[in-house]
Amino acid sequence: MSKSEIAKRYILFIISLFFSALGVAFTKHGELGVSPISSVANVMSYKFPSLSLGTWLIIWNCVLIVGQIFILRRKFQLIQLLQIPLSFVFGWFTDFGMWLMSFIPANSYLVRIIMVIIGILVLGFGISLSVIADVIMNSGEAFVKAVSDTLDKDFGNVKIAFDVFYVIIAIALSLLFFDFTVVGTREGTIISALFTGIVVKFFCSNLKAPVNAVLSHQSTG
Repeated sequence: MSKSEIAKRYILFIISLFFSALGVAFTKHGELGVSPISSVANVMSYKFPSLSLGTWLIIWNCVLIVGQIFILRRKFQLIQLLQIPLSFVFGWFTDFGMWLMSFIPANSYLVRIIMVIIGILVLGFGISLSVIADVIMNSGEAFVKAVSDTLDKDFGNVKIAFDVFYVIIAIALSLLFFDFTVVGTREGTIISALFTGIVVKFFCSNLKAPVNAVLSHQSTG
């Protein structure tokens, strides 16, 4: 792989972070819950609103990076430390997306559901671009991979288990912080958990070949 292609793949990954963050912002604006991986940060943003959702996502992603180091130990590759600055970029993109969403009224339940659906589509598109870029994993996926590799378990099954685990943590924190009331985890979280993977598979199958062709193309000028 040439240096030019590697550079283009990292640029594509950063673009993927923007769309993923925008997808989170769309879903969050619907106020019907966010994706499982973001649910803990979402609850924390309700409890401690002085820090934005994007900031809590940065903190949460860094926790997952520390988790990878703890699990993998010497097997942890130093290149994966790039997840740290990229987590900051994702957090900033999320806050920017939240600012953009603030101009969209979401007063009715129908509009909120539509926001969740759009969010899932945009998030799935962003994740598919990161998969196609194939340079580094986001901290959530990398943490799951660290666990699945260490336990020698199927990645997909471990991801499902951790998605459920994240939601359980979010609900537990909500019950603790808000007098046994579930806050920030609703039907949107379930819909996201069920359909984001399907959207990712759709975009990957349709975009992988043409995007890879563009990435590998060498300019002759």
